[in-house]
Amino acid sequence: MADALALWAVWLLVALLLAAVLAATGIAVRRILLEHGGGNVECGLRRGQDQPWRLGLAAYTPDELRWFSAFGVRFRPDAVFARSSMAIVARRPATAAEESSVGSRAVVVECRVGQETAGNGRRRTSAGPVELAMGEAALTGFLAWLEASPPGSVAGLS
Repeated sequence: MADALALWAVWLLVALLLAAVLAATGIAVRRILLEHGGGNVECGLRRGQDQPWRLGLAAYTPDELRWFSAFGVRFRPDAVFARSSMAIVARRPATAAEESSVGSRAVVVECRVGQETAGNGRRRTSAGPVELAMGEAALTGFLAWLEASPPGSVAGLS
């Protein structure tokens, strides 16, 4: 009886390890496929100062910023921000408490977003400012992308 229980415990441990390896492999493959198109940066997202930071990937397209959760399984973005409705309100270095969530030397950019699309394609408006956390190099690319918006857009910098 004890041998059967020990064998069962070993198989359970093997199954759990296999599940963990498959999950890690799935997350890595998803990230590789998301980054395949280029124009992606690591980017934390927070919808308000009372909300927790979510780690993810931001992908630039000509008209919108698509944000994907780092640990999701879907290939659709979790949030889509229209480029024409984004404006930077403030920018600051991440606090020590925030650095534990978004990484050291991250810069937090508070953006006003006029219109946001959920990953399922439905339109929704942002209830408040959206904060993005990224490295200095990623911030330079974000600012260049935002400033290079087509004429007549409402995007701006403060």
